Amino acid sequence: MRSRITERFARLREAGRKAFIPFITAGDPNLETTEALIHALEEAGADVIELGVPFSDPMADGPVIQRASERALRQPLGVAEILTMVDRVRGRTQVPIVLFTYFNPLLQFGREGVGERLRRFGVDGVLVTDLIPEEAGPLSAELRQAGVDMIFLVAPTSTDARIRMIA
Repeated sequence: MRSRITERFARLREAGRKAFIPFITAGDPNLETTEALIHALEEAGADVIELGVPFSDPMADGPVIQRASERALRQPLGVAEILTMVDRVRGRTQVPIVLFTYFNPLLQFGREGVGERLRRFGVDGVLVTDLIPEEAGPLSAELRQAGVDMIFLVAPTSTDARIRMIA
């Protein structure tokens, strides 16, 4: 089963185009605005949308994303509310959505069945900023089985061998 992300990149490759992948923080300033932004970004040509899950200790994020998370967390908001919003968005859009998160918020789903739950809500991929490939085996397998892409970050200092391993 090919994911929406895989399909999108195949079409981009055929067209000789690069991907436009904007990032927004879910819930900043509220989920209604986030939902409207997803639709507006798709209309503006977004190929994939990274949807940041606000986190109380965003150590790997820069100041802009930290402030967006702080604003979003001023309201009662968690992964469940974000996924419910993604489910609503799926009624009107097919743009691939990547959940951009830390590992801890995913743990609330438990270790088993997380991939299937994310897929049912309409999530196409997961980028867990604080999870390295060497420690992601069980989660990667769970997501792959559900048809949800596991995405890892590559640093400017990553070696060619590490980039190949991540890819």
